[in-house]
Amino acid sequence: MDYIEYVDRETGSLCREKVPGERWLKWLYHHPMGKMALHGLVKRKLVSAYYGYLMDRPESCKKIAGFVKDLQINMDEVTRPIENYKSFNDFFIRELKSEARPVDKAEDAIVSPADGKVLAFENIRNTGSFFVKGQSFSLEKFLQNGHLVDKYKDGSLLIFRLAPVDYHRFHFPASGLISASNQINGSYFSVSPYAVKDMLSVYWENKREYSILKTEQAGDILLCEVGATMVGSIIQNYAPDSKVNKGQEKGWFKFGGSTVIMLLEKDKAGIDSDILKNSGKGLETSIKMGQHIATAKTT
Repeated sequence: MDYIEYVDRETGSLCREKVPGERWLKWLYHHPMGKMALHGLVKRKLVSAYYGYLMDRPESCKKIAGFVKDLQINMDEVTRPIENYKSFNDFFIRELKSEARPVDKAEDAIVSPADGKVLAFENIRNTGSFFVKGQSFSLEKFLQNGHLVDKYKDGSLLIFRLAPVDYHRFHFPASGLISASNQINGSYFSVSPYAVKDMLSVYWENKREYSILKTEQAGDILLCEVGATMVGSIIQNYAPDSKVNKGQEKGWFKFGGSTVIMLLEKDKAGIDSDILKNSGKGLETSIKMGQHIATAKTT
């Protein structure tokens, strides 16, 4: 894999992603010496925790301006100017103006929980179009809960990949009753396509937290936040067992790339055709929080 391509949802055009540390990622996941370093050190919590600590220090503010310029981050969407952030991580978990991410208000609309790139599979068993053939998504290892495995085994899978450039807060895709978050400890592999195309197990080897959103329109939606290399923490910012509104903030990731995985029960919602078509071709689709991604089938 020489570079990462995705479909721009607004224009339909094929784009090449600009990846910070691209050469380093290729070396880690595709070079024999890199793989030794990966499994011996980089995937471990200590490395990500230490880097997260550095990004919390006031001195890290020096990195913000270059980061914004190199990745062309739209500061018109952001609630505070660069000089008002106390650290790089403070900027990384930046809040956006409410009008920057309009939320589809249609009653049967399920929306994206995050900014990033999305892959979607109508049936969780059919992930071969993107990942290396012969791999399958292991719900058993991912959830470590037999009841939930039975509930979602023939359901739909959506993977929202957040790159460092993206807005790193995540939100509720529908209104409903949200459960407490269940934590599963794990490693800190990268979630870049450079890593996961050949190593689907990243999703059930990495640290993650899942919760269940009970909705009237689309059944029970499982939401899982997955940590990754250099992600210091997954922060939940909601009250467990409370009613929440579509588009309401759920939490945020500290520094690094990361992923939100969504599971839909069988026949409870239909994923948008353009996302499914692109995923079937092995391509991610760019997405913004609040945009329509699926339609509930039970209203």
